[in-house]
Order: sequence, then structure tokens, then C-alpha cells
Amino acid sequence: MTGTLLTSFLALMVTGIPVAIAMAGAALIYVWVSGSSPPMVVVHRMISGLDSFPLLAVPFFILAGNLMNNAGITNRIYNFALALVGWMKGGLGHVNIIGSVIFAGMSGTAIADAAGLGTIEIKAMRDHGYSKEFSVGVTAASATLGPIIPPSLPFVIYGMVANVSIGQLFLAGILPGLVMTVLMMLTVAYYAHKNNWGADIKFLWSRVGKATLELAIVIAFPLVIWLAVQSGVNAVVATGIAMVALFAADRKWKFEAVLPIMTPVLLIGGMTTGIFTPTEGAVAASIWALFLGLFWYRTLTFKMLIKVSLETIETTATVLFIVAAASIFGWLLTATRVTDMVTAWVLGFTHSAWVFLLLVNLLLLFVGCFLEPTAAILIAVPVLMPVVVQLGIDPVHFGLVVVLNLMIGLLHPPMGMVLFVLARVARMSLERTTMAILPWLVPLLASLILITYVPIISLWLPTLVYR
Repeated sequence: MTGTLLTSFLALMVTGIPVAIAMAGAALIYVWVSGSSPPMVVVHRMISGLDSFPLLAVPFFILAGNLMNNAGITNRIYNFALALVGWMKGGLGHVNIIGSVIFAGMSGTAIADAAGLGTIEIKAMRDHGYSKEFSVGVTAASATLGPIIPPSLPFVIYGMVANVSIGQLFLAGILPGLVMTVLMMLTVAYYAHKNNWGADIKFLWSRVGKATLELAIVIAFPLVIWLAVQSGVNAVVATGIAMVALFAADRKWKFEAVLPIMTPVLLIGGMTTGIFTPTEGAVAASIWALFLGLFWYRTLTFKMLIKVSLETIETTATVLFIVAAASIFGWLLTATRVTDMVTAWVLGFTHSAWVFLLLVNLLLLFVGCFLEPTAAILIAVPVLMPVVVQLGIDPVHFGLVVVLNLMIGLLHPPMGMVLFVLARVARMSLERTTMAILPWLVPLLASLILITYVPIISLWLPTLVYR
């Protein structure tokens, strides 16, 4: 009967049926053939799979990203990154990466990054004489930062499935995201040296100084609040006073991106201080984005708001249907003892955590080429978690490994969504887009190796804050 479940799923996948329908269909076929339960159990299990408080974060993080994307805030992020690093050799390549770092703190998805900032960045790089292949390659690589730097939709899904603190996962993504950023910027520097590229804008102390001041304000904001709290000031009062000062400074000096960049700072700060949960943080991020677009920058109209809401509903429905279908499929995998068999096989093969992580990397890099990340997490994680527990691997660290593998999978055919998005944005064939992305697998795979085998990179911040 286990063979019936897995064979049905693979057969439906091969016919080109969407993965969510393939999972639900395979579960229905199994229940019907086995006769062990009434077919309605499929519907009941799918509904119960959505009955989860952490899942409420999904539509709100999607909404926050869509609001930022449609309110002209992507242009502000690009201009800020241009002022900060555009004067370096291969400037727009560095701008592309820094812009993705900032946007990652708002959208939580790689596809939103590629579709939002990618449109602006690729056009700007082409206008400055960069090859289309290099422009697409660096945009694709930097888009993988979206779900690593918090907030992150894949972390929300993983945390729900693996029963891991989403707040710890968010904190765990910060240092790995910075490691990936450094390695990608070194790659840009290599190409700039190899091709003798110059800067794309002149170095002006006034422009760089203002961008540096903006960055310093964002970094200093949580430190000032922490010092105030240590002095006995209430956290909410301290935050309120700091926010008033921040808005006054933004009004006077007309900063490009201080307020948008504050999104992850407020989100992480609120969660670590206990002001709100990750789910409530998603609501706060949406309210923040709505306030900036409608009232502060006034770039978001009510007509655009309706469009954004419909886009959010469509994306949320897709994600949650995958979650519902995967819940019944995962339940049947457990009921048919597939997870026990996998655990026994792996532990019979090796008791080394290092070897297991190597096998997981190879498996997920392959799976990521065929399955959408949400579906891959929902199928693979319940099967692999018993082995993770047996081998003593930290589930927070394992979450980083899983998500990064699946983000790299988004750049590959046949199912890589970032690949499809950038091929459409750049008006290139899938074959040409794939070849443009291949060189950028070097820094991404180097990041994967470091994050996999140096767990302190992922665990230092969560351990520091949640000890």
C-alpha cells in the first residue's frame, strides 16, 4: 500500500499535474484502494492542516511584500543601494546584491525579489553596458537572499512542520544571509577585476555620507532602545519616542530608505522583546507597509490597494492549498511508516551527522529542481526530522540548510520559478537564462557548505537571544 501512495504521486507528477493536486490525488487514490478510511478523511485532514495559528503569518507577509513592491518603495531601495555602493568597481552588480538584502527584509520570498527589484536592476545594468547574462545571473543569485534574511515564508512553513520557534529561525537567517552577501559581492569584484569594469557613478562624499548615515540610523535604532530599556524605561515608551525622532529626521533630511529598512528591525525587535509573536509581527509588517505607502510617501492609491489585495489573495490561496494537500500526504506517509523506514535506512547507512547532511544537501538540491519550496518542505521535513533528532542535529540549523537548498533549486529547470520570472523580465530563452545563472552557483554552493558544516553561523544569534 505504501507503493500505491508513492507510485500514484509520481505518476500524477509525471503527467504534468500541479504538485498540490498530485499530492491530494495520490492520497485519495490510496484511501480508496486501501479501504481503510472513508474518502472524506482526505478533506478533513486537509482542513485540519490549515487550522494553525502560525499559518496566519503567510497572507500577511505576502501582503507586506506586495505593498512594498507596488508603493514605489523598490525604487527607494535601489537608489539607496546605488548611493551606498554604486561607486565601487562593478557598482551596479553590488547595488543589485545590497538592494536584495534590503528587500529581503520586507518580502520574505525569492520570487517577489526577482520580480520586483529584478525589473529595475536588469534594465539599469543593461543601460550601463553590462551584458544581459551577467545582469540576470547576479539578479537570480541575490534573489535567493529573500527567504534567508528575515522575514521568511519558508521559515514560517518549516517552523510549523518541524515544531521549531519561528523567531529563532528568523534570527538564525541573519548571519547566513550576510555570509551569502559577502561571497556574492566578492564574485562581482572578481568579474569587475577580470573585465576591468569601472564605477557606475562618481564617488561623492555627500551622497555616500547620507547613505551611510541612513544605515547608521537603522543600526543604532535597536541599540538606543536597548540602552533605554536597560536604564529602566518601558520598551513600548522607548520605541515610541525613538519612532517619533525617526519620523522627524526622515521629514527633515528626506532619506531614501530608512523607514522601509526599519521593517525587519521592528519585526525582529518586537519578537525578541515579546511585544508580539511572529504571526502578529506579520500583521505589524503589513500595517507598517500600508502606512508608508498610503500616508507617509503617498505613493499607494486605493485603486492600487485593491489590486494588491487581489494579488495577495491569489498567492495565499495557492500557498495554502499546497499546505492543505501536503498535510494529508504527510499524514499518510507517517501512517504507512515511510518515515520509520527512511529513519532505519539512514541510520543503517551512517550514524555521522556530517554524512547525513551531505546526503540531505544532494537530495534537496535535486528535489528543489522539481518541487516548489513550500511543497518540498511539507513533504521532506516530516520524513527527515526523526533522523535529525536521532543524530542530534539542531532543528534550527537544519531549517537553514533545508531552505537554502530549496532556494538554489529555484534557479534550475524544469520547475525553477525564479528562472522563469527572470527569463520573462529579461526576455531571454530559458536555456540562455540557465547558462547565465550557472557561474553564480559557485558562491551559492560555497555558502551552502559553510552554513551546513559551520552551524555556529546559524545558531550564534538565536543562542545569544534565547539563551
